[in-house]
Amino acid sequence: METVVKTKWSIDNSHSEVGFKVKHMMISTVKGHFEEYEASIESSKEDFSDAQFSFSAKTASINTKNNDRDNHLKSDDFFNVNDYPEMTFTSKSFDGDRLVGDLTIRDVTKEITLDVDLNGVAVDPYGQTKAGFEMRGKVNRKDFNLTWSAVTEAGSIVVADTVTLVIDAQFVKQE
Repeated sequence: METVVKTKWSIDNSHSEVGFKVKHMMISTVKGHFEEYEASIESSKEDFSDAQFSFSAKTASINTKNNDRDNHLKSDDFFNVNDYPEMTFTSKSFDGDRLVGDLTIRDVTKEITLDVDLNGVAVDPYGQTKAGFEMRGKVNRKDFNLTWSAVTEAGSIVVADTVTLVIDAQFVKQE
């Protein structure tokens, strides 16, 4: 019986971004990201088709370039960073194009699907093997108890329910 050797990969935070975007008042898009996060991959195949992904982010590290908005997002109206300091994702399957897994925000876990592009694998000038991925997906924020809402005088919703996840990740092969 042959033993399957899994290669471990760790995220390269200096060449990655875990971001999101959401419609504001249905006329513009607000972007943000998490500054503190960890992610890893384990895979035995060079094309990552059997990869297992795991991810966690510190919810208090949210950054939308606006302190008032960030503080509101950290409150119980949204992430409640005091009671739920981390959000996590654990994959269930990956076929090379679609990544399916469980996303946990607050005390809610839901299965989500991300579209994934493997941009390639390359060796950097320092001899480290790196793999680059672009991941995109949509979630309904209300599914995760991020339910705050308001309506403008004109009847526009202030924050859309659909949040687009935009993840650009570079992983370093662990020797």
